[in-house]
Amino acid sequence: MSILFRASDTFMAAVRSDLMRDHHFAHERIGFITTRAAAGKENLVLLAEDYYPVADEDYVRDPEVGARIGQEALRKALNLALLNPVGIIHVHMHLLPSRRLWFSPIDLSELRNFIPDFFKVRANMPHGAIVLSKMSAAGLVWMAPSAVQPVNEFNFIGAQIQVIPAARDGSTDYIG
Repeated sequence: MSILFRASDTFMAAVRSDLMRDHHFAHERIGFITTRAAAGKENLVLLAEDYYPVADEDYVRDPEVGARIGQEALRKALNLALLNPVGIIHVHMHLLPSRRLWFSPIDLSELRNFIPDFFKVRANMPHGAIVLSKMSAAGLVWMAPSAVQPVNEFNFIGAQIQVIPAARDGSTDYIG
């Protein structure tokens, strides 16, 4: 099954703008996107609905990572899934240029630790994570607590449609 993530270009511009704000000690910003899902015969389309930035006070000082969020931030995100029939997508940005846009090893380790928790409150929706650059995106989606697969394509829709196809491993070309 191919997974497509769709959002308006204005929605994604607002997400990126928020994620680029400075924090007084964290080097990155983190947020959560709620999604609705539409399944077809061969595709699952995740439609971005709302964006929820992590509050300044919900970051934890950790010099080992760009940003770490505390239990209160995760509780708030879990509550979104509990009270609404939505999937939850963790989102952050990588602004340092590289050949491929993908999650860091610590990103992957942490995501595998907490994304499955969303199935405890909203088992019937996919949940996941997206990493953004200024112009691109890459992501992973959990269909169940132990079933993860890459987002195959991102569609950002506005006056023009931006289509970002992913490689087999889910990574994309890093575009500024």
